[in-house]
Amino acid sequence: MTTGGLRFGLLLAGALLGAAAPVAAQRVVVTVAVEGSGRPLPAARVAVDSMVRFADSAGRVRFEREAGRFLIRVSALGWESDSLDLVVAADTTVLVTLEPAPTELEELIVTTTRSPRRVEDEALRVEVLDTEEIEEKQLMTPGDIVMMLNETGGVRVQVSNPSLGGAGIRIRGLAGRYTQVLADGLPLFGERIGALGPLQIPPLDLGQVEIVKGVASAWFGGSALGGVVNLISRPPETGSSVLLNATSLGGGDATAFLTGGLGRGWGHTVTLGLHAQPKTDRDDDGWADLPSYQRIVARPRLFWRDSAGQSLLLTVGATVETRAGGTLPGRLAPDGTAYPERLATTRIDGGVVGRWRIAQGWWLLSRGSASTLSHRHRFGSVGEPDRHTTGFGEVALSGRRGEVDLVVGGAVTIDRYRSERFAAFDYRFVVPAGFVQAERSFGPATVAASARVDRHERYGTMLSPRLSTLLQVGAGWSLRGSVGGGYAGPTPFVDETERNGLSRLEPLGVLRAERAVSASLDGHGTIGPVEVNASLFAVRVRDPLQARETALGRFALVNAAGSSRSAGADVSLVVRRGALAVIGSYAFVSTSEAMPDGSGRREIPLTPRHTAGLVAVGEGEWGRLGVEFYFTGAQGLERHPTRRRGEPYLVVGVLGERRFGALSAFLNLENLTDVWQTRFDPLLRGTRAFDGSWAVDAWAPLDGRTVNGGLRWSW
Repeated sequence: MTTGGLRFGLLLAGALLGAAAPVAAQRVVVTVAVEGSGRPLPAARVAVDSMVRFADSAGRVRFEREAGRFLIRVSALGWESDSLDLVVAADTTVLVTLEPAPTELEELIVTTTRSPRRVEDEALRVEVLDTEEIEEKQLMTPGDIVMMLNETGGVRVQVSNPSLGGAGIRIRGLAGRYTQVLADGLPLFGERIGALGPLQIPPLDLGQVEIVKGVASAWFGGSALGGVVNLISRPPETGSSVLLNATSLGGGDATAFLTGGLGRGWGHTVTLGLHAQPKTDRDDDGWADLPSYQRIVARPRLFWRDSAGQSLLLTVGATVETRAGGTLPGRLAPDGTAYPERLATTRIDGGVVGRWRIAQGWWLLSRGSASTLSHRHRFGSVGEPDRHTTGFGEVALSGRRGEVDLVVGGAVTIDRYRSERFAAFDYRFVVPAGFVQAERSFGPATVAASARVDRHERYGTMLSPRLSTLLQVGAGWSLRGSVGGGYAGPTPFVDETERNGLSRLEPLGVLRAERAVSASLDGHGTIGPVEVNASLFAVRVRDPLQARETALGRFALVNAAGSSRSAGADVSLVVRRGALAVIGSYAFVSTSEAMPDGSGRREIPLTPRHTAGLVAVGEGEWGRLGVEFYFTGAQGLERHPTRRRGEPYLVVGVLGERRFGALSAFLNLENLTDVWQTRFDPLLRGTRAFDGSWAVDAWAPLDGRTVNGGLRWSW
């Protein structure tokens, strides 16, 4: 840690401790009672300024703080949200009566599967990160969603480009290129999010995150072979926030989420972000262990909803970023030459999501988006400007016929890539598709079947089916089983080209589409005070793409001789006692793939078999205090000249937040065990790898112990 960073951390820690001292201001107790249709509403969400609580079984929430102005916002599934603005001088009880929401069930559950059922009734397991989890992670990494996803069982954000900091989202051991990232169900970040995508999405405007693990091509085609991460935006009624953050690495974040109502069902939100970080060379070898970046993000959204449940969402977004890594000014790579790496990114996107009632019980669902992504790469002396353009449109009918919930529709995807220097890799794919979903309940059991047919102009007609079942076994326990298949159409963009560009890649030959099948068995229930989620899973990918060395300094993409396989289990345990929550998680993943030279099989690199976490968070009117322990086991390496496996490591973090009404101050101490990879081995290789890499695989944190902290204002 730098001297300036340590001084910053101590000063902010002192401010927090000083703020915790008792004050003489009069304190009052406000009890909020939430009712609807003459009965209490347990689990209603009640927010007073920046404090959030959930109602008990009697529909009541208790707040204690200084007398004065209280801004109270109340929401509950199936009910219209409401808010109160009042001045409180003495202990009081406030009754809030909510009106039933006129919308149908689709608004009340996860939206990723388009199913008109609540999340607990979904046949397919969809994991949801709620507002509280997101708000906690906002204070740790306000500029990106990496930590929020990395601490989800079975999901790992793996650094794939150490020089520029790029990272892919791996689900259950599969490559990051198989994961589809959506925003409100739209592929605003492209059909396949690049390695830098997760690092360019600020979480301040997120209301929840929905994760589907396993092959999801039945819903989203060839971009979702490994799974889906759907980022759901916060609606205008959730209030506004501004967050300022600084780190001991010299970086900083300034983000704002602004909301407002326009009348007659219309509302708007605007997200703005400024993010920056300087280069860091921890081992003083002249190579940047952490890149520098400067990023601007803007995303306005327009919402509309009427009393009949019809809705419309319009959004546009812009991201402008520059990154720099590689050799530092005046320093040289081992071959005696300077090797700076730079990347300038400009992304513009827009999208629309609509829902319209066309008959009693029947709805017309429409989604559409377009994005253009411009890159200006520099790998040493080689420049690689390019542009990636995508378009997406979908129309579907949703309704109920007899006892069956149906969704029938069609979609078209356009994916185009243009390189100014390497035109041999240009492509343009137009992929039309049709899909159908059917779901029916049989007493305690629910069965859901989905199928999608894509017509890919290069790889042919692809059928992607999925079958899921839910069985309520009693005593609060449920079992889910699911099996599905899908495909991915090969493109030049794999980890090797994300790291080093296209200059060393041979022109693509005749490739087959990658095909996958996944199966899972999930259980959910409670044992006394402990909530249990457990899953067994297996995935097999046929004809996976693999980089194979063809000559000195050249490589080609080929379909591997054997399949890639991943199997394992993950479990999470949650205990809540009043304001204290303790969450434990463990994941085991066993993977294998064919050796590039055809000599046998190996573990898929950078996939630890064992990962585990333990988190304890206490929250009160004063704020919150949390401690985290995360263990990562040994993992196989591919591009390391001296070792075949990384070391296991434990990372410990502490987060503290002190609230002062609408304002809060926070301090996050991350990686207190000070694990950083270059304490074990240099990041810089002695000679370049066959794909052009100067850096070895990133198997451990590159930043070491860090401190960040700042202020958040919510109203």
